[in-house]
Amino acid sequence: MTDLHDLTLTEQAAAIRDRTVSPTELVDHHLRRIEETNSDLGAYRTVDAPGARRAAAVVEARLAVAGDDDEGLPPLLGVPLSVKDTWPVAGLPFTAGSAAFDDRTAPADAAVVGTLRAAGAVLLGTTTAAEFGCSAYTETVFAAARCPYDLTRGAGGSSGGAAVSVAAGLAAGALGSDGGGSVRIPAAACGVVGLKPSRGRVTPAPGTDALGLATAGPLARTVADAALLLDVMAVSTPGDAAALPAPLHGYLRACTERETGPLRIGVLPPTAGQHPEAALACRRTAELLAVLGHHVEEALPLDPVEYLADFTVLWSVLAAAVPVPPEREERLLPLTRWLRTRGGEHDAVRLYAAMASLLTRARALCHRYAEFDAVLSPTTDQPPLPVGSLVDADDPERTYLRMLAHTPRTPLANITGQPSISLPLHRTPDGLPVGVMLTGRLHREDVLLSLGAQLEQARPWPHHAARQTAKRPERRAR
Repeated sequence: MTDLHDLTLTEQAAAIRDRTVSPTELVDHHLRRIEETNSDLGAYRTVDAPGARRAAAVVEARLAVAGDDDEGLPPLLGVPLSVKDTWPVAGLPFTAGSAAFDDRTAPADAAVVGTLRAAGAVLLGTTTAAEFGCSAYTETVFAAARCPYDLTRGAGGSSGGAAVSVAAGLAAGALGSDGGGSVRIPAAACGVVGLKPSRGRVTPAPGTDALGLATAGPLARTVADAALLLDVMAVSTPGDAAALPAPLHGYLRACTERETGPLRIGVLPPTAGQHPEAALACRRTAELLAVLGHHVEEALPLDPVEYLADFTVLWSVLAAAVPVPPEREERLLPLTRWLRTRGGEHDAVRLYAAMASLLTRARALCHRYAEFDAVLSPTTDQPPLPVGSLVDADDPERTYLRMLAHTPRTPLANITGQPSISLPLHRTPDGLPVGVMLTGRLHREDVLLSLGAQLEQARPWPHHAARQTAKRPERRAR
């Protein structure tokens, strides 16, 4: 018999609607699993067991009133989800991964959190996040999020805990955020699907998208599950700097069942430091795409040097812009302090110049790959890395450069605003997940989702929860 946590998000939603599983039973099962495994995995920062059980009881009452009439029931009714700790969830601790905010409580939900609640989701709690979302790993004073397939390795970042919660069966799906790859990187490290939507697809409220890099994004075990989440999340609010019309109800989920015609796929050439397994994952995916009838050809290379200087200006200013009481600055991690120092050195003219330069670069990059419906590459240049291997506490600039060397291509879609998806299409001989990334045309999540579902059908990956294969090391997380 399949364990409840091994059901996909879509299957859990169907089981609730079919009354084969009660919402309370489903939530209690996930809460027990979190209690049993979270200390090893580092997935959750805060578990809201009372709130989740109250929400499940409300769902049960709603189902009782509905009787056999499912008309009007929301699409995520009773589905247990997690939320990255960079999104405020009313009444829960809201630390943004930082000891500087270890006593802060969110006064209200973020807008996207509210849309998940309105769609019937049950929120289990908030997941471990990199401090202020600044790093490509999730190792904080609270916990280190670990790859469920090998607990000596990290889960990527900055949505590391969110990815772990999905991969390990501690939630059916998760809300993350992506400003330089922060949904796709941990998705690759944990063997799940991670989707960065187009700029303006999901409101950042109550935050802002003034620099245009970051957006909310779903993590799930299947492409269809990610599409279902994005269908719900895709809303805008007045004042958003970039706002796209919401898709028709259920449109993106329907795209995963739609045949896609022959597409033109560009393949980025491997970089000098790329791990053989990352290169192999990309090559095998390109071969599969050709077998499926798509036109696959090598694309022009992408050199991170093209965007590094200006991207670093924006990244450091984003870190510096977080209001931290002066007496709490010393609580920040070395990388965050270094970024804030760098960001504070830039005046308005330098920031504007970097933004203008990146806009020009974005146009050039879009033009460079305009002939392709999607561009293929490995998500990261190495499989999941050992915990702590990216961090140099004595030289945070070196930490930053190591991060970019590990993830040289993920910031591209944040700069251009294009949609980008990481798919868990490959495993190393010792079972570690390796993600491949497809970046699509602006606003064409529908094409990416159709293509991703086609690849998933042709080369299925495990949909059950990851089984832990390594013991927790003795050393403490940073």
